[in-house]
Amino acid sequence: MSGCEVVVPATHLIGANPCGAVARVSLAVRRALTDLSHDATIAVLVGVSGGADSLALGVCAIDVGSRMGLPVHTVSVDHGLRAGSAEEAAEVARRLTRLGAHASTVRVEVAGAGGPEASARTARREALLREARRIGMKPGLTRVIILLGHTMDDQAETVLLRLARGSGARSLRAMAPVIGDDRPDSDDEAARTQVTWVRPLLGVRRADTRACCTALGLEWVEDPTNAAGGPWRAADGSALRRAAIRERALPELAEALGVDPVPALARTADLLASDDDALTATAGKLWGDALVEENDSVLMLSVPVLADAEPAVRGRVLRRAALRVGARSGDLARIHIETMDRLVIGWHGQGPVDLPGARARRREESLVLSAVSEM
Repeated sequence: MSGCEVVVPATHLIGANPCGAVARVSLAVRRALTDLSHDATIAVLVGVSGGADSLALGVCAIDVGSRMGLPVHTVSVDHGLRAGSAEEAAEVARRLTRLGAHASTVRVEVAGAGGPEASARTARREALLREARRIGMKPGLTRVIILLGHTMDDQAETVLLRLARGSGARSLRAMAPVIGDDRPDSDDEAARTQVTWVRPLLGVRRADTRACCTALGLEWVEDPTNAAGGPWRAADGSALRRAAIRERALPELAEALGVDPVPALARTADLLASDDDALTATAGKLWGDALVEENDSVLMLSVPVLADAEPAVRGRVLRRAALRVGARSGDLARIHIETMDRLVIGWHGQGPVDLPGARARRREESLVLSAVSEM
């Protein structure tokens, strides 16, 4: 990022009447912040890596926040995974400061299960959450909005990744535009500010974020770890799945279909989100009707009530019950839910079902789930 130096506030850089890609990114940010600020005193936090998506988001957020009277903070996370990353993060922060943000950098350690991509994502999320909680200590704030730079193209890639795993509506709704609130455990009211994660660019194309940066004279960083031929590899040595979908699968699919598949895949996520919400609401009613007893380690559900429900709804209740008694979400698979379901509608005296971190068994007209301690 050693090219054009931007030394004017974002409001002057963008102007009162942006057009083209700048307008599309700005409008998406304004809509998101307007929807969330009407009943709250908020501050905005943007994670800006220096890539085109996050840079366009950050600059437009500074502009929109200034016009709405909202303080905008940015964090550039240095993962320390390649030479020069610390200098890049510092340069991004300097530029965002000139544009009007409260900009900072943070260094994180990338380690843990799931490979470098997943570990980096986890470390980045934790760093953003820590910064949001720090900002939330300021008197008078009731909410901190963390803006994430995922675009429509990212959403399409996520749908394809999950389709390949054989996913249902809950998974294929992909990335939500607004992710619930995180509240730190604290008796200090100033530290209990709501933290909400928002993806304002899910209706914006990746090409628009690049065009936005170009129009504003902003150079962005191309991170080689995001490339299919980059240094990060899948466990089997092949290209990272998302990178391969981005660079290979989606272009091949576009050529085969004769049409850009990204908008349709993103629309599928939206449609399935509506279906998933409806099924979740129905499952919530079934939960209330079927729950017989619940304490710290045991949960009991009425078999006759469950048996009368549609399988898709009953499966959601069974999954919820297993999680409530301590089953591990990441390890709880469809086969576990199907085996539990047979205790409800196909019981012929079979014994308990072992789940990852829990156990289910039939007791007369009740399904009983309990926690299992694992040594």
